[in-house]
Amino acid sequence: MKTHSITQDVLIKKPGFESVETYPLISSEDLISGFTFGGSADGSGLLKLNNGYSLLVNHEDNFSVSRIFLDETFTPVSGEYILNSTGGQWRLCSATLATPEVHGFGPLYLTCGESSVESRTHALNPFAQGAQAGQSRELPAFGRWNAEQALPLPKTAFPGKTVIMIGDDDSGADGGQVAMYVSNTVGDLANGKLYVLRRKDLVTREKDMNEEDVVDVEFVEITGQTTMTGAEINAKSTELKSIAFNRVEDIDFRKDGVGRDVYFNVTGNSANTADRSKYGRTYHIKLSDTNPLEGTLELILDGDDRAGKAKDYQDVDNILVTKDYVYIQEDPNGYGDEAHDSYVYQYNIATKELKPVFELNHFRTDATLSAKFMSATSAKGSWEYGSFIDISDIIGVENTFLLCVQMHSWKLPAFRNPDGGTVRPDENQGSMIVVVKGLPR
Repeated sequence: MKTHSITQDVLIKKPGFESVETYPLISSEDLISGFTFGGSADGSGLLKLNNGYSLLVNHEDNFSVSRIFLDETFTPVSGEYILNSTGGQWRLCSATLATPEVHGFGPLYLTCGESSVESRTHALNPFAQGAQAGQSRELPAFGRWNAEQALPLPKTAFPGKTVIMIGDDDSGADGGQVAMYVSNTVGDLANGKLYVLRRKDLVTREKDMNEEDVVDVEFVEITGQTTMTGAEINAKSTELKSIAFNRVEDIDFRKDGVGRDVYFNVTGNSANTADRSKYGRTYHIKLSDTNPLEGTLELILDGDDRAGKAKDYQDVDNILVTKDYVYIQEDPNGYGDEAHDSYVYQYNIATKELKPVFELNHFRTDATLSAKFMSATSAKGSWEYGSFIDISDIIGVENTFLLCVQMHSWKLPAFRNPDGGTVRPDENQGSMIVVVKGLPR
């Protein structure tokens, strides 16, 4: 691995992780055959090709998806947009690249809309041609949600079925939900049923769970979702006594060869904090061995306990789960009490130990770099992370990852509307992707 971007590394390694290697791969200031990498890089997925790799990346505030081609040395050689803002329609956050090897179907890139309760999820062909960039490719069977992630579980979790977890990043009256789409046909994304998570004791208040509490849960069906509005789906979820979380963010499953252990972040919000999280929480769903609609829910990390293990939480967002660890990224909400810039944390599943791995470097005291990134007066935590994905098996290099970074203060005319869409023509943020090597899986 080597550095290919001209942009400075913005990751500060925290104590205990000094040996981790980081290599900037691509940023918005790297012009590659006329292609400009967009801002707010978030969800992503990597495919191995015969002569290199194809990397798909969400650009959250551009409402677009880029595709970067890399050669066999992992050098970016060209790029284009397979979805622009005209087709994207909504803010595109986390994403999952489903593959036959892991999920039993695909390749198919699932990316969620998060602009309102009426947003939908796209299913993109990763080999799509540029002419399709302005075409929305919605999945009505998933319903309408303010969705952060649509995560297909691996084919080992429930053989013969397709099970997809959906995180609802909503802080409104009905709260954010954890939903599930289930089809009894592998790869069927049109004819399955939609469910929402609730406690079996019908307690709906998020703060009625404390750290390490474990409760029985079930997924209950929402019928008619293909024709329902998002508002109607929210109302039905409340009627069904779903748990009202404060903004469900990213979701991932444990890479233990089975895939029935699911982890998700709730980012929190300053509204309704008597009932819901403010600083963020991390939860674990353990699904039944035989039935995806039943399991248990555990609160493993509670950022609202400001004397507890997760006392430093500042609104956690993206999540990556490996075999032995949960990697958790922050996206602070800007309450004004942020004490550090955004962290990536490592949670050890066996020991339950939580450690910060990285902190973002805004270069506020470096005159040259703070001028470049327009960050001299940036608030603590005002930059955030996008997706963190494990690419070890794809490239054949153990303990290797891709981490997206959104430097929100970095705005330049040269970054304006890189995807050419009509919905976000004035969006001009910069962002980057860093290769991370040496973190344990």
